[in-house]
Amino acid sequence: MSEGAVASGRDFISHRVRSIPASGIRRFFDLIASMDGVISLGVGEPDFVTPAPFAQAAFRAVQAGHTHYTSNYGLLALRQAVARHLERLYGVRYDPETEIIITVGVSEGLLLAAHAVLDPGDELLCPDPYYVAYRPICLLTGSTFVPVPTTPELEFRLQPQELEARITPRSKALLLGYPANPTGAQMTRADLEAIAAVVARHDLLVISDEIYDRLSYDIPHTCFASLPGMKERTILLGGFSKAYALTGWRVGWACAPAPILEAMMKVHQHIIMSAPTPSQYAALAALEEGEEECRRMVEDFDRRRQLVIQGLQDLGLPFSPPRGAFYVFPSVRSTGLDDLEFAERLLREEKVAVIPGSAFGEGGRGHVRICYAAPRHHIEEALERIRRFLSRI
Repeated sequence: MSEGAVASGRDFISHRVRSIPASGIRRFFDLIASMDGVISLGVGEPDFVTPAPFAQAAFRAVQAGHTHYTSNYGLLALRQAVARHLERLYGVRYDPETEIIITVGVSEGLLLAAHAVLDPGDELLCPDPYYVAYRPICLLTGSTFVPVPTTPELEFRLQPQELEARITPRSKALLLGYPANPTGAQMTRADLEAIAAVVARHDLLVISDEIYDRLSYDIPHTCFASLPGMKERTILLGGFSKAYALTGWRVGWACAPAPILEAMMKVHQHIIMSAPTPSQYAALAALEEGEEECRRMVEDFDRRRQLVIQGLQDLGLPFSPPRGAFYVFPSVRSTGLDDLEFAERLLREEKVAVIPGSAFGEGGRGHVRICYAAPRHHIEEALERIRRFLSRI
């Protein structure tokens, strides 16, 4: 930093950035980095190495000289594969040339969607608890984030009456993320149809983050855009990180009606240009060759889910059944500790990392997020350490 910057009394940080609280997850990752022997059930990332066929496709692309920018929209072959994938799974059709863009993960897709449709004064509704990035992305647009409470008694599924009660003349969009991070909740088709009726009645746009769509265990996943009348008012976000073990490759997709997608493109082309080219080739291989790998990993996650469910039942910690993603969200109120104290003490005393639920909104207070995308023997050892911890408190 220059002497002028040090000496200046002026605050150069924008009001919008200053309004964003520090991430509750990042704080725990910093703690973990300073400790040895920690079992982390905190990182929301598959522990699988990227399957070899996907990586090899990227290496072949590099060797063939495909190291330049692609179209701003992304590789046409990849967009076409995404279109086929969505039609095969959910019966929803998108034009790969005008309604699909390849993004730097769903995180960029969320940013594009928010900046393309939200103005200062607009309200974005979202089920609470919610993924940590949802509120900050909204605040960066100058719009207002409106949490809609959900409860463990109803498995954290968004209820239409709770949504309708919080709609005002300034309400513009609803942000959905099911299967849900951090709760593991999943919505049934009937649930989503009831939400769609509210959306249509109040003329709302929906941003549907479906990054965990393939990780739905007990309830078949319903793509929100596939519901009658919803495609034209939905921005659908998806990607490759969770089901295909491509987290570090940073590639996802966004689908929307052409006018909305073009507005998103205006943001994308100026801040990104195009998603990483080798990553796009890896993603293309995942869609064309990766169904067996995807199913294998999902089946493994389901076995770990059952292990954690049984372990929490044995420990006596109440929880809502996790139906999707790779998270479970038990309540720790019965311990007499709040979620932050529980997580900090568990980390320091037993070296098990979980994330305090308050990092995910007011609805998460009194809970902790456990991620079971970890090796089975780590999960078993972590459950034993949690048992020891509970026996002392």
